[in-house]
Amino acid sequence: MKNAHPFIKIILKTVFHTFFWVGVYFFYTYFLGYGSNNIEYVNEFSAFLMPTSIIVCYLFLYYLIPNYLQKKKYAYFILYSIYTFIIATCFLILSILYGFVLLENAENQSVIPLTKSLPFIVLGVYMVILFVIVMGLVVYNYLSQIKNEDLKNKFLKTQLQLKEQELKFLKMQIHPHFLFNSLNTIYGFAIAKADETPEMILKLSNLLDYILYQVEKPKVLLIEEVNHLEDYISLEKMRFHDTLKVNFSKDNLNDAIQIPPMLLIPFVENSFKHGVIIDGSIKVDIHLKTANNCLFFEIENSSKRKEEASTGIGLQNIKKRLEMLYPEKHQLEIIDKKDVFKVSLKIEFN
Repeated sequence: MKNAHPFIKIILKTVFHTFFWVGVYFFYTYFLGYGSNNIEYVNEFSAFLMPTSIIVCYLFLYYLIPNYLQKKKYAYFILYSIYTFIIATCFLILSILYGFVLLENAENQSVIPLTKSLPFIVLGVYMVILFVIVMGLVVYNYLSQIKNEDLKNKFLKTQLQLKEQELKFLKMQIHPHFLFNSLNTIYGFAIAKADETPEMILKLSNLLDYILYQVEKPKVLLIEEVNHLEDYISLEKMRFHDTLKVNFSKDNLNDAIQIPPMLLIPFVENSFKHGVIIDGSIKVDIHLKTANNCLFFEIENSSKRKEEASTGIGLQNIKKRLEMLYPEKHQLEIIDKKDVFKVSLKIEFN
């Protein structure tokens, strides 16, 4: 019905209304003619009640309720409802009296035409009108709930699309930054004709494969992200030679856990970028483990001066990604001391 053609909707609506008013007509004949033998008189008299009933009901359904009650103009709704009932009562009484006069059968006075007096006839008509108003309110309330749900779903869908676009934008910021560093490293080795150049190209090829084919996925296996980190660390070790000391420990990794691709590499990039040579080397300690359906990631690098936690694109992006991907389910702590810069991350999985 919701997605039906407008013409079909009109036909179905017309058929429904027709059946309803036919039912109301038969209700009037039963209500007014119960105990009467003059069936023809009752049927004709019931027809006089239909115009007022139909006009008042549609006036409430298509004008007073949507324009005043639904818009919370309660004073106007009550006022116009009173006017409507007063005018409708006048027309209804005139219709009833006109029916009495027009249909009076002088030739057969022994037959009782109606079994209900004037107040009961008016009451019967207003029973129908009240029923229609109540059913109309129920339908309007139901349609309003459906409309609100549709608007809510559209709003949530729009929010989701915006978040997806923002995530893609953040990822695109990471890619050029990462590739720029890697290509600079290979370029330097190629000029020096170093023996490590083929191995570096192979490592970079693996990383490019990961970026091109895995990063567009919403999530990847944790082990794939770890392999990606190890390839990146290998490239950086070649670039820094003996000045980079990396200790990457992995404990009890859960092979079933999945995380968004390139979620951890910005922390590693930041450590290499802002690490300071102390006693001839940049020391970076990385520890990764999973326990109780949680991921724990710590990285610490040597430092001699204060570095803002938001330095560079990487950490800014990762904070935004974590807030969107794991709202209230992650803990990120950044410690910037005199000679150590440390990041601790905990992510809870459902």
